[in-house]
Amino acid sequence: MNKAFHRHITATAIGLTIAATAWAQRPIVQTNFTPDPAPMVYNDTFYIYTGHDEDGRHDEFVMNEWRVYSSKDMVNWTDHGSPMSLDTFSWAEWGAWASQCIERNGRFYWYVCCVDSRTHDMAIGVAVADSPTGPFTDAIGAPLVSDPGGYIDPTVFIEPDGNAWLYWGNPGLWCCKLNPDMISYDKNFTISGNHVEKVKDGVYKFIQTEDSFGGPEKLAEGTVFTDYKDLYEEGPWFYKRNGSYILAYAAGGVPEHISYSVSDSPWGPWKYAGQIMPLQEMGSFTNHCGIADFKGRHYFAYHCGTLPGGSGFNRSTAIEQFEYNPDGSLPIILPTTKGPDPVGTLNPYSRVEAETIA
Repeated sequence: MNKAFHRHITATAIGLTIAATAWAQRPIVQTNFTPDPAPMVYNDTFYIYTGHDEDGRHDEFVMNEWRVYSSKDMVNWTDHGSPMSLDTFSWAEWGAWASQCIERNGRFYWYVCCVDSRTHDMAIGVAVADSPTGPFTDAIGAPLVSDPGGYIDPTVFIEPDGNAWLYWGNPGLWCCKLNPDMISYDKNFTISGNHVEKVKDGVYKFIQTEDSFGGPEKLAEGTVFTDYKDLYEEGPWFYKRNGSYILAYAAGGVPEHISYSVSDSPWGPWKYAGQIMPLQEMGSFTNHCGIADFKGRHYFAYHCGTLPGGSGFNRSTAIEQFEYNPDGSLPIILPTTKGPDPVGTLNPYSRVEAETIA
């Protein structure tokens, strides 16, 4: 278990119950840099799984652990510390980059990317726990998927019928079908069509075009981003709503904005659908999103560099509440300074093994 997980502060709040007129903050965490947010809703609680940019870095990404925060009202957040770090994975060399956690049958599977010490390339690993806040242990003792180049930013989704899918990639986009155990993938699964190419048994890479992702994976010599509608870059977030599969992602090269594509099947073909969070000044040249529903409301998590001391290498999680368009499409979502409205109240007499902040 990571040592930071033990350094929790046992806090008993004293005072009046916080009223529904309380407000959130942006970023939601003011005490750590928290890039690459991945929301998960479980047992009436909204969890955010993040990375951790080490303080004071302005020339490179230095990330050694992942962190967990939770809220029952979208205003007050409990810091559960770092239940997983690079030390969790014996094969990891460096780079505790983007991740996502998901629950299945009462167990929690946290998919991460970090550099494999054996190949010195980024790979996708998975850890497991019996609690959404850990502690987490390496599920297989080796990467789940590994191949030279681009294996970062995993996103996972489980359908009501039990089928589970894993997407990842920069600058390309790959996918596989997970087995029911969630720690292996179906090497016999096949995708047909000219929108994919087989990388190895059970793993497929999508062929990016202007129609599917706003632009090709690689720009032709002499072209620039503005020659296309958009360009997929990294950070996919995969989910399903009202029968349509949605893939949101960081786009446009650097600096990044957030766009999305849609499909009638979990393996494509994909159709470019437009931008969600257009490019604007947020103190960070990257962005990374996650989308989740909680207590009847819709939430869009992303990261920015607006925390004091923040930068493109010191990023923080922010959340915006939004409404889908009448046709089911995603709207344009702009960052605010206040964050989402509360959906409940905090019991100030509750005792938690962590810090609660608002």
